[in-house]
Amino acid sequence: MKKEKKAELKVGITVIAGIIVLLWVLGWAKNFSFDSDEKTLSIAFENVAGLSVGDIVAIQGIKGGYVEEIYNKNNVVIVDLLLAPNYDLREDARFSIMMIDLMGGKKIEIKPGNSVNPLDYSKVQKGEFLGDVSTTMAMLGSVQNDLVDVIYEIKDALNSFNKLMNNSEFIDELQNSVTSLNQLIAKTDKIISDNSESFSELLTNSNELVTNSNKFIVENSDELKSSISNINELLKSTDGLVLKLNSFFDEVENQENNLGKIMYDEELVNDLSATLKQLKDLSELINKQLKEKGLKVDADVF
Repeated sequence: MKKEKKAELKVGITVIAGIIVLLWVLGWAKNFSFDSDEKTLSIAFENVAGLSVGDIVAIQGIKGGYVEEIYNKNNVVIVDLLLAPNYDLREDARFSIMMIDLMGGKKIEIKPGNSVNPLDYSKVQKGEFLGDVSTTMAMLGSVQNDLVDVIYEIKDALNSFNKLMNNSEFIDELQNSVTSLNQLIAKTDKIISDNSESFSELLTNSNELVTNSNKFIVENSDELKSSISNINELLKSTDGLVLKLNSFFDEVENQENNLGKIMYDEELVNDLSATLKQLKDLSELINKQLKEKGLKVDADVF
């Protein structure tokens, strides 16, 4: 009887231990937890790329929770997480879906952030998908034709370059150009070395000239200012004289002064023209008489 009870007790202990081990394995594999202090956090993604319920949530690379639920809301994928209570997430925390391995496994990586304000777990946070092999291959497929064209263009460019390098005439000209350039550099170096003293003297003289000019300007600053002031006054006086001359000529043109009245009096001008004509005729007559028989005066005196 005692042996049967011992056997039953052993069987019971074994069954209980097996159940405990089974629950522990299931909890480890499926992220089950009996900790009531776990925090719930919701994150919105545009694309979860195959993320599944039960996938790992890592905080700075350390497992800190798991994906509890995934659902679509208003064309946005909402992922609910269960996080361990011992992590302190800040307001500027970042949430990303990353690839675990080449087989396509996914996880959510969290960067806690450095803000002074703690994260508000009641708000839906915004996450980002960093891409994986499949998205990379899809991107390469979208630019496949462009890549082929680029490769063909590179191939053509290399062929042209090879043809150019195999052209003996081009190589000879290139070598001659390099040789000429080397000779020019050598001549320039020789000129500089042969005339280094002259260059130094020229620089010294230039520095002395600048120094003397600065000294002259400083020593004669008052005189220069006075000269500039006098020049400004002269320019102002000249401007005034020009204005007066313009006014005078305007008065002449408008016959507002005596000179204008004389110049623009047609009768006076005609009389002056007639007088000048008579004087011309008289001078011609006198010259003619002087050349022939002398000056003859025939005048009646009353």
